[in-house]
Amino acid sequence: MAGQADNRAPYAKIAAHYTELITSGQLEPGTLLPSIKNLAEEWKVSTATAEKALRKLRNEGLVRGIHGIGTEVLDQPGPMSSGSQRQDRGRRTGSSWGAGERSDSHQAAVVSAPTEVAQALDIQPGADVIRRSRVYRDRHGIVAHSTSWIPARYGKLIPQLASSERLTGGTSLQLIAEVTGHPISHRIDTASARTLTPEYVELLELNPESPPTEPVVVMTAKFVNSEGNIVEYGVDLGGPGRTWRTESEVTS
Repeated sequence: MAGQADNRAPYAKIAAHYTELITSGQLEPGTLLPSIKNLAEEWKVSTATAEKALRKLRNEGLVRGIHGIGTEVLDQPGPMSSGSQRQDRGRRTGSSWGAGERSDSHQAAVVSAPTEVAQALDIQPGADVIRRSRVYRDRHGIVAHSTSWIPARYGKLIPQLASSERLTGGTSLQLIAEVTGHPISHRIDTASARTLTPEYVELLELNPESPPTEPVVVMTAKFVNSEGNIVEYGVDLGGPGRTWRTESEVTS
């Protein structure tokens, strides 16, 4: 949740600061970042730490080093996030948005569960299920079309789950955990590349007359609570040109 202490290493904090400025458009492509010396003085860190922060930004494809000139901001779409990454972000910050993102087109309804969804939620095909969808965007366009499928029984406990409005008081997973008293214990993620279908073209607001030819990333996530119940199945459809990136610390 918001307000938690930031225990990241200094270089990671510096990199995160500039990642936010770049992906939100506050630093435009072609802008030069401060020099290693100036970064070190501004953040009160060593030059080695400042250089490590810039190297992290280069490794993420956000900037490039130009010999004799400095570090330049690049212009490219940011990566999409998986359902589990959005869950982590929501738990940490209270919002599922990535840096520079916003969401719109929020829709919710109680519908009959398609076969794939029924299998994922371990319910009968055609059983009532809550479908919540929204579109994540940044300055480059659609990052992902995201759909959450939730067993209808949770809608009786939390009526706003079936309302076409942004949720208040937390994410759907947080609200369900609070009401039931059973936190999310684990999640199961998948990622695949899929050919664009007419349905995907419509969801991603593409021109059906000349859709992109490259495949798109589709990510799914099943969230299971401490009682062993599957409380949500998420499907994220990445916009054309979007990739998925994950990062973790490696210790020897």
